[in-house]
Amino acid sequence: MEEQQNEHGHTSFLVFSASLRKDSLNTKLAKLAAQVIQKNGGTVDFAHMQEFDCPTFNQDLEVDNYHPQGAEEFCKRILANDAFIIASPEYNGSMPGYLKNMIDWVSRYRPQPFHQHNALLLSASPSMAGGNRGLWALRIPFEHLGTRVYPDMFSLASAQQAFNEDGTLKDEKLAKRFEDNLVGFMNLVEASKHYPCIKKAWVEFLGEKLTKETERIE
Repeated sequence: MEEQQNEHGHTSFLVFSASLRKDSLNTKLAKLAAQVIQKNGGTVDFAHMQEFDCPTFNQDLEVDNYHPQGAEEFCKRILANDAFIIASPEYNGSMPGYLKNMIDWVSRYRPQPFHQHNALLLSASPSMAGGNRGLWALRIPFEHLGTRVYPDMFSLASAQQAFNEDGTLKDEKLAKRFEDNLVGFMNLVEASKHYPCIKKAWVEFLGEKLTKETERIE
């Protein structure tokens, strides 16, 4: 444990539930993720979706570099942390509209804050799929904006009966998989923070020549 704390001690994670509901299963899952991160030596900045909620996006509102308060807050918090973790509900096989709306507002900042930030997506649902389809939809705008979305998403099925009174998971195997998934993400964030040149060095090692379009994107 001591080694893990030394390893992740300077790595900070914005963790938030993308649910506005008071007794949200996704808020429970987000709180559990925060506990696991702290147990493994990371720093947590915990937030609720209410802090980031925005009016419906409308370009006509963008007068004098206007951004709604929710977008201002999210932009500030994402830049203040090394990575972010979202526990998001699934609405009709996709993400909640207010979450996509917030992403659209925040994407208007320059420099664009999602670019090259690491993200982990979680979901909890009473359904047998655990809200997983919503996460596949949520990956699309983030990856389009250059976010490094962790491949192993976690979806908690039958979530209404999955938690103990203290917020931990009843199923020990599932709890271990959840923790292993988070620690794997923490290790990736730690590596990308301290070795940011790995990707570029790998491209150069293969002898690939970047096109003008790729250089512009990079």
